[in-house]
Amino acid sequence: MRSLTFVYGTGRSGSTALSRILNAHPDVLSLNEYMASVGDASFPTGQVSGGEFWQTLSRPAPHFERMTRSGLPLPEFLHTRVPGRYAASTSGIPALSLMVLPHLTDDPDALLDELGATVVRWPERPAAEHHRALFGLLCARFGRTAVVERSGYSTGWAPGLRETFPEARFVHMFRDGPDCALSMSRHPGYRTICLLREIRTRSGVDSLADLTPDHVRALPPDLAPLLDDRFDPSLVRDRPIPLRTFGTLWSELVTEGTEFLRLLPADRRATLSYEGLLDHPAQELTRLARFIGVAPDPQWLHAGSALLDHGRRGSAAALPATERAALRDACAPGTRALVA
Repeated sequence: MRSLTFVYGTGRSGSTALSRILNAHPDVLSLNEYMASVGDASFPTGQVSGGEFWQTLSRPAPHFERMTRSGLPLPEFLHTRVPGRYAASTSGIPALSLMVLPHLTDDPDALLDELGATVVRWPERPAAEHHRALFGLLCARFGRTAVVERSGYSTGWAPGLRETFPEARFVHMFRDGPDCALSMSRHPGYRTICLLREIRTRSGVDSLADLTPDHVRALPPDLAPLLDDRFDPSLVRDRPIPLRTFGTLWSELVTEGTEFLRLLPADRRATLSYEGLLDHPAQELTRLARFIGVAPDPQWLHAGSALLDHGRRGSAAALPATERAALRDACAPGTRALVA
């Protein structure tokens, strides 16, 4: 029986490298940024036809399209690096084509066509069953037996995924707080996340969907344009954002992820530290392989270890002492949650 595992966490924690490592395993279907790509729109309620389900996978993700059109594509956007028939400025890039399919093949356009020709013929059923069937279709296509989905900034997805896929296993991946927060501060996606969180806080709403025209008009001129279809990328790149803001974000996400994991049965939960992976790659990858239900192939262990970048470790140590101390304080709640 095919296994299903979700690797979730803060992002900026070595998880993209982990997706590449998993993709190199002969038995693992590595779904890179699948949930980040397809989002809530791919989980409509009630019975869904194959054609309707395919629409949720093949239409562009609005927030990612807006960033690309604005000249602020994320480094994770694999489709923008290779020639293809889709572009944010014209047709839009299908959700599956942005990060999921280019991770699996050098010809994501052909694979998208191949999948679409099958999926649109599927009968009506709940969205969760469509997702399971898609996982099965991809496993058959690539000869894999275990599915591992991994998205950055994904702690918020975990409870819903547990409810939707009760058979799934979960791995909470995390990294040293100050190092991870510093990496977030340099990433356009996380800088955007923090600015959108500031918009919600200023407006007093729980979701951006709750913003009214009056809310938007009350925002300062360096925040309001971020809600437009296209914005000046310097508003994200150049705006001063205190490092402690990212430390607070890291703490919130790590605490959320840790609390979720504690609610799971012991055989459905595991943790993976980026630093532990760097220190003991063969040991940690062996443990991970057994957890997700595949053999720790020796060649894979060797190849996977070579994909790890040891140069990213300890980056926060180079910060000025005062700044480093403030960042460490902001990360303290998350650090305590990890060791509790």
